[in-house]
Amino acid sequence: MTQIAPSMLSANFGSLDADVEMVNNSDAAMIHLDVMDGQFVPNISFGFPVIEAIAKKARKPLDAHLMILEPDKWVDTLARLGVETMNVHWEACTHLHRTVQAIRAAGMKPAVTLNPATPVEFLRDIITDVDMVLLMSVNPGFGGQKFIPQILDKTRRLRQLISESGSRALIQIDGGVNLETGRQLVDAGADILVAGSYVFNSPDPAGTIASLARL
Repeated sequence: MTQIAPSMLSANFGSLDADVEMVNNSDAAMIHLDVMDGQFVPNISFGFPVIEAIAKKARKPLDAHLMILEPDKWVDTLARLGVETMNVHWEACTHLHRTVQAIRAAGMKPAVTLNPATPVEFLRDIITDVDMVLLMSVNPGFGGQKFIPQILDKTRRLRQLISESGSRALIQIDGGVNLETGRQLVDAGADILVAGSYVFNSPDPAGTIASLARL
C-alpha cells in the first residue's frame, strides 16, 4: 500500500477533533502538519497550539512540514509536542547538515523539502543523513493548487539518487495529489503522498484515503 499523509491544512478547524479522529480510523499512515510563517511562503497557517491540540487526539505519527524561516529555533518545541518527523526546506536552512543533526539528536526523524525549482542534485551530500525527502509538486504556501507535471521526472531522478547513494530515505510528494497524479507519482517512485483538499473536500474523506492507499 502507498503511504498517505492527509494534510490538516485542509481540515475543518471548526470540527478539528472529528477530522483528526477520521484520520485516526482511516488507512492514513501519518498526519501531515503544514506550518507557514507568512515570510518563507506568502501565507500563515497554524502554529504550536494547534499542533498540540492535534497531538492530544492523534493516534497516527505526526509529520510536521515547516514552511518557515529559521526552523532550527523550533526543534525542541516540536520534539516536546510529540512530532515524529520534522521536515525543513533546503531553501530555508543556511546550515542544513547542522539542522538535520539537531532534529535527530532531539529524537525526531529529519526530512528535507525541495521547492519545485530546486534540483534534487542539491541533496547529494545530505541524502544519507535524512529519513525522508519531500518534493513540492506545487509552489508552497496555498492548498488546492494544480500539480506541476515536471515533478514526475524529478521524482525519478530522486529515486535514482537514493538508490545510487544507498540512502534509505523515503520520497514524499505534496501538492495536487489525486487518483490520477497519485498513480503517476507512485509509478515514478514515490512512497508517501500528501493529500489535503482532495481528501477533506471529498464526500467520503476516509474512502478517498483508502483509494489513494491502494495506488
